[in-house]
Amino acid sequence: MSSPAEAGLRPPRSVAAAVDRVRQADSVWWLVLVAAAFTVAQLALVVPRLGLSWDETVYISQVSSHAPASFFDPARARGIPLLVAPVTLITSSVLALRIYLAVASGAALFLALLCWRPLRPAWQLALAGVMFGGLWTTLYYGPQAMPDLWVAFSSLAAVGLFLQAASPATGSKSAPAEASSPAAKPVRWRALTAMAICVAIAALVRPGDALYLAAALGIAVIAVRQWRRWQLLAAVVVGFAAGAADWVIEAYVRFGSALNRLHEAGAEQGGFGFHFAIWDELRSVNGPTLCRPCTVGLRYPELSLWWLALPVLVVLGGYAAYRAGRLASSVLAAACGLSLAFQYLFLINYAAPRFLLPAYALAAIPVADAIGGLLTGIQRDLRGPAALLVAVVLGVQLLIQATVLEHQVAEKVSFFGDYKRIASDLRSLGIRPPCLVKGVQDIPVAFYAGCASAPGFAVGQKVTEPVAVLVAPGQPPPAYARGWTLHELPGIQSQLLKVNAYVAPRGQAGR
Repeated sequence: MSSPAEAGLRPPRSVAAAVDRVRQADSVWWLVLVAAAFTVAQLALVVPRLGLSWDETVYISQVSSHAPASFFDPARARGIPLLVAPVTLITSSVLALRIYLAVASGAALFLALLCWRPLRPAWQLALAGVMFGGLWTTLYYGPQAMPDLWVAFSSLAAVGLFLQAASPATGSKSAPAEASSPAAKPVRWRALTAMAICVAIAALVRPGDALYLAAALGIAVIAVRQWRRWQLLAAVVVGFAAGAADWVIEAYVRFGSALNRLHEAGAEQGGFGFHFAIWDELRSVNGPTLCRPCTVGLRYPELSLWWLALPVLVVLGGYAAYRAGRLASSVLAAACGLSLAFQYLFLINYAAPRFLLPAYALAAIPVADAIGGLLTGIQRDLRGPAALLVAVVLGVQLLIQATVLEHQVAEKVSFFGDYKRIASDLRSLGIRPPCLVKGVQDIPVAFYAGCASAPGFAVGQKVTEPVAVLVAPGQPPPAYARGWTLHELPGIQSQLLKVNAYVAPRGQAGR
């Protein structure tokens, strides 16, 4: 029998035992802890400082009691306005909205991971949650009224529920039965219904992304013999159709047809066609938040190595899943992630880090498989050092992401704050609701000022309310505003938002 002193000389064995205890403690509280940490990180690092972006003001204005609705672009969908409506219909407080979304996104991360619990150990899902939730992009957009992260959550949940519906006997976390015949395993209707709802949510938030998700799941039903069940395919189709119905109906009401809306949306985005945008996405992985046109250099290339390593880790995760009897679920997660990323990597000519959030969420599953395989597939004596190595690498990655997040938030605090400062300058000039703001950056400035931005204005039209036109310094005003009073706005800090205001004399016709 070993003495305590002798036992103390073998730390690897004690670490290995701790690793084994973590693996055996298969509790849902792992997921609760990760989701709570995700929310707390948002509240600490993002929420208190960040104002509203251009895109957010478009979504929020549709359901706001603070300002008239701004023009709703043909490419947008109504899911995000529905998400924020419980707050924006009550208050115009940005802080209240941020807190609400931070809590909601934490709950969504928990639920998305929970949909995978019959398919993976809880500790492994928690690891996937840490890797996805720890990305600066995920933390940055968690408390924002933007669609990409909500597509990520709904897609991650949909794939997990699809697998549950297709393989109802996968309750064993150690060796799910993914290869049994379809006849032996009837579809689990509760999971099937929940999966259809998740696909519908993705389509309600962003129909274009949901189409790629639905296509990947539909192809999986056809291609994999064990999944060839009409109920699975019907649930995918019905879910997508239900979620996209609002977008289609609005297309006929506002644009004449769905094809017309697609055409206008494509024209607004610069057209769709083959474009090798992988390099663009790599250049924007650490910012800027919108790379259009993407002519910037690669920021902090040494901090982008994880992005290049991601495909390798996904492949290693597939191998580890194969050894654990979970290959089909790992491959489906990776395939759906690649499908969701396809249009952003190959079909548009600009980039934004948020575009790949759904792909990152799904890739986290096979990456967690790879790490799980490393920690469980080696000799017990080596598990301690392996766990320590994983902890160090993951800690460094989280620190890197936090550093990039801090830089991005600091960069945007001043930029978004200028919208509020311009609105304040306009109020001092008498531009108060009901009012109209047109010109450069008109949508966010109008929202902050409580003004409209969507109505047009023509030469000879009589001014019946306070109107201001924002014009870049050195540029001439529109023809209708040539006789209006020019004002320089002193509160602007960012050179990118420097504008002058032409204010209309009340009761005078534009000339």
